[in-house]
Amino acid sequence: MSDTKKPATPPGTPKDTHYAKLRRAHRDQKAGGPPAFRPKPKIAAGEGPADGLVRLYGLHTVRAALDNPARKIRHMLVTRNAAERLGIADLAALPFGAELAEPRDIDRITGSDAVHQGVLIEAEPLKSKRLDALGDTNLVLVLDQVTDPHNVGAILRSAVAFGAGALITTTRHSPTESGVLAKSASGALEHIDHIEVRNLAEALGTLHDAGFQTVGLDSDGPLVVEKTFSGKKIALVLGAEGKGLRQKTRETVTALARLDMPGAIRSLNVSNAAAVALYAAGKWLGDSPPP
Repeated sequence: MSDTKKPATPPGTPKDTHYAKLRRAHRDQKAGGPPAFRPKPKIAAGEGPADGLVRLYGLHTVRAALDNPARKIRHMLVTRNAAERLGIADLAALPFGAELAEPRDIDRITGSDAVHQGVLIEAEPLKSKRLDALGDTNLVLVLDQVTDPHNVGAILRSAVAFGAGALITTTRHSPTESGVLAKSASGALEHIDHIEVRNLAEALGTLHDAGFQTVGLDSDGPLVVEKTFSGKKIALVLGAEGKGLRQKTRETVTALARLDMPGAIRSLNVSNAAAVALYAAGKWLGDSPPP
């Protein structure tokens, strides 16, 4: 028998292509996937804004800020695509400094985890109003030390959607205006009065004097919230998740009420609870006869 070697498989044959694909797949697996699908390196947020300013980002948030005459904007970074979506044809025509940027430029300021959608502004925070400037609204929300900015932002969005006239928070143990809060509010921050008070119990007393029924949301409330309402002015009072309303607040509100939840889960996120209670209060105020 002749001792002949089997000729090598020429490059480009199906077998060669098969093993090349296996080798590439192995390399991609070690690297975290094919190049097009590998996660981009995370970018940490840069330094905060100058003293006295806040950074707001996201298309809805910035659009609402642009439309709010009370909002004083100092500077904008915006991508070409975001400028088109915001309807900005000429950056030079804006009454504040603005410049085109790449998404990564904004990432370096907000951090890559922030969903900025290609636009960032630096602006002065909106001024908090006094409780005696509440106006003629008949529905307000009161937060008893709800500190999570995502929750407060979502509550603001529901408050505006259901026609609440103001959000009342305590000066301490409440989140300050920020990009996270404003993004969660999706523009609602610009459409509702924000009132800060030092003493919540005293503020509830002032609301009572102004004709408001103050209803505290509590899982052990004696009645469901729909059967608790009375009068033509309602202030819904919500506490932080976990600890709920503080004892002094529970003793000061006009009534404690619970949400009727017949399902297996007996509690809701505070922002979801606020939305349900706002709907119920709005329906009561709309359906109840005038005094």
